[in-house]
Amino acid sequence: MNPQAKLIFMTSLLLGTTITISSNHWIMAWAGLEINTLAVLPLISKSHHPRSVEAATKYFLTQAAASALVLFSSMTNAWHTGQWDITQLSHPTSGLILTSAIAMKLGLVPFHFWFPEVLQGSPLSTGLLLSTIMKLPPITLLYMTSPSLNPTLLTILALLSTALGGWMGLNQTQVRKILAFSSISHLGWMAIIIIYNPKLTLLNFYLYTMMTATVFLTLNSMKVLKLSTLMTAWTKVPSLNAMLLLTLLSLAGLPPLTGFLPKWLIIQELTKQEMITTATLMALLSLLSLFFYLRLAYCTTITLPPHTTNHMKQWRTGKPTNVLIAILATMSITLLPISPLILALV
Repeated sequence: MNPQAKLIFMTSLLLGTTITISSNHWIMAWAGLEINTLAVLPLISKSHHPRSVEAATKYFLTQAAASALVLFSSMTNAWHTGQWDITQLSHPTSGLILTSAIAMKLGLVPFHFWFPEVLQGSPLSTGLLLSTIMKLPPITLLYMTSPSLNPTLLTILALLSTALGGWMGLNQTQVRKILAFSSISHLGWMAIIIIYNPKLTLLNFYLYTMMTATVFLTLNSMKVLKLSTLMTAWTKVPSLNAMLLLTLLSLAGLPPLTGFLPKWLIIQELTKQEMITTATLMALLSLLSLFFYLRLAYCTTITLPPHTTNHMKQWRTGKPTNVLIAILATMSITLLPISPLILALV
């Protein structure tokens, strides 16, 4: 892709995100979401492969329908209350429609079918954007409207997302699809706590973004798209492989790594809200996703030699470890263990 065109699209992406997260009016938030959608479409389809074009089409149709529902929800609320302020979403029907629209934009179950297919048809760099930055505006809208949302609906969506995200990722061999179902599972943890403690949702999202960025950048550096390719990644950079192993375990939520922190705090908050059954279900369902994270981590420790000449060429053109990957990986692994020391120093 032309560097100037990529710069325009990335600038538009940042502009749309900034407009949505800083707006108080529903029309401005909707405009930011539309700018985001239009800016990321060329990045999805830049390879001109039929699968990429199909992914871009699916993404456009889904996001356009979700944006229309957001606009419909805000118009319904304005019709009944006379308010266009995002924080004044007081009509129950508008709250239900908005929750469905945001669930569709994020890829929560049962509106998740588009996300694995779109991520599979996108390059790894675009997949990183779809899994992280593109989820910030919808989560911000949920954060601002959290007092008016229906807790029962969000709890059902969260439990279904955590269950299906772990279950559907078990039999996948494509790394991008595994990361897509991982994202759906993590979104369930964010949705379950948004009403009771919205700041925990943001903390979960920030840590998830950091860990997912580490995984995507590492896989992009090693040119890994399948589990079979990951098994021969030891011939690239061993230190990069070791960081990927620990980051995957952190993403799985294993203590004492950073990924355990949000799950720990969310279960603690659910217990305070006397939702013991829900907390137990979330903890048990997260074991499903833990299995395929462990499988990914195990694949990084296998030392099979490359089987084909193409693999050999690919391995010999490997890039050195990026400083950004090293910084993100270090934070993804050590943020929780060193947090008592940080608090003591502060």
